[in-house]
Amino acid sequence: MTRYKIIALTAAFAAFTALSAAPRPASAVTLLDMLRGGPGADNRQRSNDTFFGRRIPGVSDPTADPEPLPKVSGPRYYTYKPEATRPVTIFAPASAAAQPAVTGSEASTTASIAPVDPQSEQRRLLSETKLRAPDDIAAAAEAYYNAGRPMIWVTENGISDRARSALAAFAEADLVGLVPEDYLVAEPAEATADADPLARQRELMAFELSMSIKALTYVGDTVRGRIDPNKLSGYHDIKRKTVNFKPLLNMMRLSPDVGAYLKSRMPANPQFQALQAELVRLKAAQNDPAQTISIAPGTLLKPGVSNPELANVVAAIRLRASETLKTEHAATLAAYTGTPEYTPELVALVEGFQKESGLHPDGVVGKATIRTLMGDSNSAKIEKLVVAMEELRWLPADLGSRYVFINQPAFMAYYVNEGRPELSMRVVVGSKANQTYFFNDQIETVEFNPYWGVPKSIIINEMLPKLRRDPSYLDRLGYEVSYGGRKVSSSAVDWNSTHNVDVRQPPGSDNALGELKILFPNAHSIYMHDTPSKSFFKRDMRALSHGCVRLSEPRRMAAAVMGTTVEDIGAQIAAGQNRAVQVPQKIPVYVSYFTAWPNKDGVVEYFDDVYGRDEFTRKAFAVTSEARSARS
Repeated sequence: MTRYKIIALTAAFAAFTALSAAPRPASAVTLLDMLRGGPGADNRQRSNDTFFGRRIPGVSDPTADPEPLPKVSGPRYYTYKPEATRPVTIFAPASAAAQPAVTGSEASTTASIAPVDPQSEQRRLLSETKLRAPDDIAAAAEAYYNAGRPMIWVTENGISDRARSALAAFAEADLVGLVPEDYLVAEPAEATADADPLARQRELMAFELSMSIKALTYVGDTVRGRIDPNKLSGYHDIKRKTVNFKPLLNMMRLSPDVGAYLKSRMPANPQFQALQAELVRLKAAQNDPAQTISIAPGTLLKPGVSNPELANVVAAIRLRASETLKTEHAATLAAYTGTPEYTPELVALVEGFQKESGLHPDGVVGKATIRTLMGDSNSAKIEKLVVAMEELRWLPADLGSRYVFINQPAFMAYYVNEGRPELSMRVVVGSKANQTYFFNDQIETVEFNPYWGVPKSIIINEMLPKLRRDPSYLDRLGYEVSYGGRKVSSSAVDWNSTHNVDVRQPPGSDNALGELKILFPNAHSIYMHDTPSKSFFKRDMRALSHGCVRLSEPRRMAAAVMGTTVEDIGAQIAAGQNRAVQVPQKIPVYVSYFTAWPNKDGVVEYFDDVYGRDEFTRKAFAVTSEARSARS
């Protein structure tokens, strides 16, 4: 082929590409409509993707056999593996190591020749004690005892008062969301003291080392939690805290009250304190019949009707509602005498309860409201509290004075400033098939009039089947397609392969992200954003998205994190420009998962375990406790 023919063919190909990439008018059809088979989904019109009778590389061929449809799988849940352990190695003193151990008649003979140093003998017996522990705890115990420091938990004759103080703290571990059995240490039997002094000393040294391991374990559990969240599932992405164990044993030896010291290592934030107080209250009330409310199954109570179950509804509100709500409706509650008439005053009371519980405040007492009014059993609540206290230990001890907190089971987002909640709103989170992750990050940017970059999972799992039938429909809907970084027509892409293909939706009224998005860059491509699907916020169960967090009041949240007004945010949007603006100061954001959490009044509320994650956490607790018991 001559040079001029090559130039002519190149020019023709460039012209063809330019025509293929010309922008199409945007349609009112959204991607959601398209994926559900709505308007435009059945248009099978195809373009003539040939060039001088030959297929263009990368262009689909309708006569070819289609490749099998690929699938992008989300993260999975794991079978939890307990923490690995190793032997704790305590060295014997040099003098003791040089002399063989003697017993019986030999001991009585040699005793008169070379008296044994009691401390040296203790260390020799300590070196013979065979126990295992996780590496960081084993290293801390080895550093303490191999440095020749004094025994902490025993005296020459028995266990010390310090040990009894620690054991008392271990016994009350269930009141702080832990398990007393995880810290059990067998006390040496008094009967061996006179019968076999050497056996007695061996038991005391085993007790000494075991107490040190259990005390370090207790501190680690209170500070960072019993389990590593990242070993639960691919949806957990939380850096596990590092605990400096090495100075702790010496601190316990010097502490005048070891039990108080151990308890002082609990998280001190108000959220943990509220959860702990609720746990103590529920354990004390486990057998109190007054804590049980019964509303007849199938009850449906509408404004203006009469129903004898109304008395139970009001009784449940008295028990479950916040003090703020009860104060606001004090006159209504005081005047109610158990009558069945559902009056406007009682409707307002129910609506107030529904609103503070995150339900649709319509005054209709149906399944969702009854479930909230009746609540979980005490034992179910206690299980949720224990999991919540564990999860809170995974987060920073101090959440900060200014942050955004998203609680997925509550379907709520909160903006906290100077330690006080200033803003709360309903959110939509990921569906069970597209779960939102559990992680924390920092808010960095607000983007106005955003593009929506369609995630690969949606392209492959949801768009690809339709694109293989109708490669041009993205053009008709106004979406932009890029192949290898070059803008092309969707009909010009070989949809048998999605490598190097990107799809995005330009800003507009039907854009999936709405008017703005709030970014905290992370490996999971999760962010907060607006949405044109406002009706979703009226639902009580709002696990409906592909994983990102949709905000019911995005302008208010954007104004809060930008430190400006809602009017200013509106002006930025009205300008119509796609524009990303950095927040004046990075703000922590906690994309969390708590089925028990205190509200702004400190009252703990309970939520459905929408993803079933609590059960995986409880299974990890059981595996951890079993492993600890086996090596005790």
